Amino acid sequence: MNSLKGKVALITGSARGLGKAIAERYAALGADIVLNYSRDQIAAEETASTIKAMGVKVIAIQGDISKVKDLEKLFTEAKAAFGKIDIVVANAGIELVETPVTDFTEEQFDRVFTINTKGSYFTMQQAAKHVADNGRIIYIASSTTSFPVPGMAVYGGSKTTPRYMVDVLSKEIGHRGVTVNSIIPFAVDHAGIFVDPASYPALRKQLLDSSPMGRLAEVEDVANVAEFFASDLSSFVSGQHLLVNGGATN
Repeated sequence: MNSLKGKVALITGSARGLGKAIAERYAALGADIVLNYSRDQIAAEETASTIKAMGVKVIAIQGDISKVKDLEKLFTEAKAAFGKIDIVVANAGIELVETPVTDFTEEQFDRVFTINTKGSYFTMQQAAKHVADNGRIIYIASSTTSFPVPGMAVYGGSKTTPRYMVDVLSKEIGHRGVTVNSIIPFAVDHAGIFVDPASYPALRKQLLDSSPMGRLAEVEDVANVAEFFASDLSSFVSGQHLLVNGGATN
């Protein structure tokens, strides 16, 4: 089994869903955890309680990743609490689906790009400044960046741009032994827009029909890859974008 004992991992958007699953996986492997949440303090405290019961240290820090000052505060407080940061997962984001190109509004565009693109860019910038040598930076993208889906022009576009930053950043800080990679998940069941299995039935059917394995991703599928990218097994893997989509091609 991989061990992250002695490591400190910071995961944005980790009170619930996919970020929570990654945080809990890292904690189970021995890492101390920095949780981040935007509004749901109750969920963050519940997640922190679960992680603390695993025998590691954990703190939860409120912050809106679309605001640079909040990100600076997040990383400063994390280092003040633990002395270092070894792993950063840029996970926080929002989704916009079933919205054709002719229908999305300027307000929707600005909100999605501010959180998903600006937020991810500046999260990775802070990570580059603060992550320890031989550390890990991981960006959570979306399979819509590889296989365009009708109704997701804004969402897919917002998740595509940070993939380019992964490539650039891996070249800029590789000399420090830091790896920078992205995970590209298929639609994730029991998280995001599919936290309620009854949500978006037409889109769910469309996605299931495109899946050779006949299912959506689960949070554990993505956590498995997040474990790999955080571990010593990936020490010579950088600037890569790994699809976690069960072989789906559309």
